[in-house]
Amino acid sequence: MIMKKYIKKLSEDGKTVQITVADERFYVKTETDKDGNILSIKDYPSVTWKAGCYPKGVGYYMWLAKNGWDESQEIMNSAGNRGSKVHNGIESLLLGNKVEMDSQLPNNEGQLEDITLEEYESLMSWVDWHKETNPDTISIETTVFNDEYNYAGTVDYVCKIGDQIWIIDWKTSNDIWPSYEIQLSAYKHAMDYPNAKLGILQVGYNRNKKKYKFNEIDDQFELFKAADLIWKKEYGNTEIYVKDYPTSLSL
Repeated sequence: MIMKKYIKKLSEDGKTVQITVADERFYVKTETDKDGNILSIKDYPSVTWKAGCYPKGVGYYMWLAKNGWDESQEIMNSAGNRGSKVHNGIESLLLGNKVEMDSQLPNNEGQLEDITLEEYESLMSWVDWHKETNPDTISIETTVFNDEYNYAGTVDYVCKIGDQIWIIDWKTSNDIWPSYEIQLSAYKHAMDYPNAKLGILQVGYNRNKKKYKFNEIDDQFELFKAADLIWKKEYGNTEIYVKDYPTSLSL
């Protein structure tokens, strides 16, 4: 399911309303006056969309060939749903809430859904990491924009561990793909933390006893810029839907 954002801008004479529809590939920034009236709308392609244009490597295509297209899509949709629920659970924990075994969390369609045992174990492993590192939270789920390279994204977590600022992405997968690394690098270049380190925390990780793995990632913004060139070639002319409607109808 594609999540859509609807923005309405009323004309000065009040006779027409401009409807802007942006799907999950876009972020939208609005400028308003003191009364909350929309003055301008600017759309930004998402970091995830642009980073996804980076070559995925032979391992991905072997996996795709092994499982077939339909099954691969089901696996990825299921993984995305699990990732959304775990992300929402982590955010809830960071906000001081309690997550019970029988809690419900929003899935990738925004609908409440029971936590599975696998998802609960992922949250358990995140709690273990948090207790071990004792990070000081700076921001949670922050939307960032880069005007120079025209992209936006949502940063999972910015914190301080000891004297070091970290920009961290949560992942529920056992593998770290190149697109994850360049996505995180792009976040850094849309924020005011030039000396921050980058980290990917894998939760529910089943290749060690801790069930989590914290990975320091090198800044690979040059590779993001390469992906951006591919994105411009393939999708640079993509526009969000904008249309003017009359505010009322009559004969």
